[in-house]
Amino acid sequence: MIQRLALFFLVFFAFSTTFAQQAILSTASKQVATFTIKAPQLNTDKKIWIYLPKKYDSSKKKYPVIYMHDAQNLFDAKTSYVGEWNIDEKLDSLNAQVIIVGIEHGNEKRIDELTPFKNAKYSGGNADNYLRFIVETLKPEIDKKYRTKINTRNTSIFGSSLGGLVSYFAVIKYPEIFGKAGVFSPSFWFNRKEINELTQKNPPLKAKIYFLCGDNEGDADVIPDLNTIHNLITAKRDANLNLSKIRIVKGGQHNEKLWRDGFVKAYLWLF
Repeated sequence: MIQRLALFFLVFFAFSTTFAQQAILSTASKQVATFTIKAPQLNTDKKIWIYLPKKYDSSKKKYPVIYMHDAQNLFDAKTSYVGEWNIDEKLDSLNAQVIIVGIEHGNEKRIDELTPFKNAKYSGGNADNYLRFIVETLKPEIDKKYRTKINTRNTSIFGSSLGGLVSYFAVIKYPEIFGKAGVFSPSFWFNRKEINELTQKNPPLKAKIYFLCGDNEGDADVIPDLNTIHNLITAKRDANLNLSKIRIVKGGQHNEKLWRDGFVKAYLWLF
């Protein structure tokens, strides 16, 4: 637990002065842009990062959309703390036909926003309103401003750590919205009892889910928790449909490198 929380706060909150002041050049590609939108469900404004595929401006195609958390770490070394995911470069190399919507985390509000239920020790539990923001405010704006495929099959949600937890919660909470999920190193421990019970009583999930974690994340519960959830959902689904996959990376740690290296395989399997 000590390692878990130490890394948890280090990765997502410790935007130290030393790192912030380093003259790091932006690495975001020209397909990446940002805008700010009001989030009334959270009583704040949210900075949103958008990745558009190559030739978006010269085509009339509509595209699937992936909503991702912790946007500061997705596209740009200048805004990331311990390394970016290189989402734009990876998708460019694939000539991927997808739009990415990255939502910046709320800094000190991150725990609140990305956790479904309160934890007795660490509080949190405002994911309902965070997901309401995505579903009721952000998605309609994205669908209005960009050429998107708006149906469930073409709307996905990805995240790591607490972002993995809330991404899994999203496909339970909004099965009519999110048809696919990338659940990386999910922090199921934060709401273990509640998430297990919710999964047990929930109707069979229709969403396609890619689970990823490492075997060296500094938390002995990560793999057992992930296997428990996977077993609970697959017990209710037809195995022949191939709707979920677990990938456990040998030596993989709870960090951006694991998630960056695992993103392409998750994307290709889901799409």
